Amino acid sequence: MIILLVMSEPRLKEDYTLARCCSPTPPEPIVGYYSWDNVLKVHRPDCENLARIEEDRLVTLEWNDILAEPEPTPDDDIVELGQQETAVLKHHQKYGIDYSLKVARVLALEKQAVFDIHQKLRDMELLERVEPRIVQYRKGHVKGKWIKHRNHTYYDLTDKGRLYLEHLKKDD
Repeated sequence: MIILLVMSEPRLKEDYTLARCCSPTPPEPIVGYYSWDNVLKVHRPDCENLARIEEDRLVTLEWNDILAEPEPTPDDDIVELGQQETAVLKHHQKYGIDYSLKVARVLALEKQAVFDIHQKLRDMELLERVEPRIVQYRKGHVKGKWIKHRNHTYYDLTDKGRLYLEHLKKDD
């Protein structure tokens, strides 16, 4: 049996590209060459193509300076999201800030179930409580209407909640 290991290309920050001629990979030493299109081409220092270039366009580089942050991924707790929890997240994605009683009516769920779901999603840091203020009422549903924060507890998606929804969309 033959096992092939395929190394994926490292993700680089914007304005950096890996030179195809020498295909540098971490942790090899690297240098950068400013190309005419203002992109830094990343080469190995022993690349034959560097012998023919203008030396004043070379830049010393380190991998930790040019590697992009890894793509964020959901935590293992994403498996704890059932259909109702996902429906509540999608509701907040579509309408924005809202409160449990309204979400229960729109999704035809028991109000206690939505209270519990909101608490669970807050504990998972997928929703956050919105502090009392003037809020846009039912974004996309009632155009241009703003209301004063009432005696309800309003919730909105967190960045982590948006990430989970994006990940769930990929699985659909």
